[in-house]
Amino acid sequence: MQLAPLTFKSIRARAVLLKLKRPVVARIATITEWPLILIDLFTEEGIVGRSYLEPYTPKTMRYLVPALEDFGAMLKGRRVAPVELYDLARKSLHFVGYQGLSMIAVSGLDMAAWDALAKAAGVPLCVLLGGSVGPVRSYNSNGLWLQPPEALAEDAIALRDEGGFTALKLRLGRERASDDIAAIAAVRTAVGEDIELMADFNQGLHIGEALQRCHMIDDEGLAWIEEPIVYDNLDGYAQLTAELNTPIQIGENFYGPRDLHTALQRKACDLVMPDFMRIGGVTGWLRASALAGAAGVPMSTHLYPEVAAHVMRVTETAHWLEWQDWADPILQKPYPIREGLLHIRDVPGVGIEWNEEAVTASLADL
Repeated sequence: MQLAPLTFKSIRARAVLLKLKRPVVARIATITEWPLILIDLFTEEGIVGRSYLEPYTPKTMRYLVPALEDFGAMLKGRRVAPVELYDLARKSLHFVGYQGLSMIAVSGLDMAAWDALAKAAGVPLCVLLGGSVGPVRSYNSNGLWLQPPEALAEDAIALRDEGGFTALKLRLGRERASDDIAAIAAVRTAVGEDIELMADFNQGLHIGEALQRCHMIDDEGLAWIEEPIVYDNLDGYAQLTAELNTPIQIGENFYGPRDLHTALQRKACDLVMPDFMRIGGVTGWLRASALAGAAGVPMSTHLYPEVAAHVMRVTETAHWLEWQDWADPILQKPYPIREGLLHIRDVPGVGIEWNEEAVTASLADL
């Protein structure tokens, strides 16, 4: 494999807003439209690296798009070396902090840089990273939000059948704990005992509620209980992890590998699932996965299934890929799902190309 040198030319960042087929209904928020920032990293050699960000709220894009454009001006003429660009971009925002929007912007840059580098090498990203093209075990996270328990059965069957999934995620945190238990029972009855179920409270409980509710569902055979309390309450997570038999899953709010390291040191979880826009893109993931691997802690992904599939092929403790199709409408060729496996296409880079007609129709007015 010969890596052709690439020279950074510019960045284009476009904000789009997509209507969700199944709106996000969690205890802390309801989301009907999904914002994305589409990133094109142009090089002097003509290769374009692509990535996207999913910043949850449309107004956040007003701050992230200019930050990405500033990176484009700052890095012009530099060699596209992802680790170096990651460090330069982070240091340029050092005085406003390494977390929050700073890390999210850096992550978008990083993922696009890795895509460009793999395209220049003529290989899929997973191959560039030392792995091989192949399938990745995935669970469907597209639905099972806070609907009434009696409405969940049909949704669960549809989600299972979307790609022959063997695992689904449902959300908990209804007003009454008994309704959460009824929701688990409804999904179990609909899809059977052979389907693994993950439960996510989306940070909706305080520690008192979490102690009560998590103990109530501790014998339901769940694959994990995810983020019952606010993400930075590591003392609370350590208590829950020590008391419960069901594994505690956190990590989508780790801002960089050091947050993961701190959580493991504090014994605040049994499982980790970093989000690519917060952990630091591909570079941050690789550093975090080394820590999880050394600790023997299973590592799953959060959002971004395309880049997630590639890095999971080189992650020592790879566990589950979270699959959502929320970005599919603006992709030319979404990744196929068959028998619960996400299949990486054997093409250079990550395999992301924009459906420009859909992009034009979805552009957001900032």
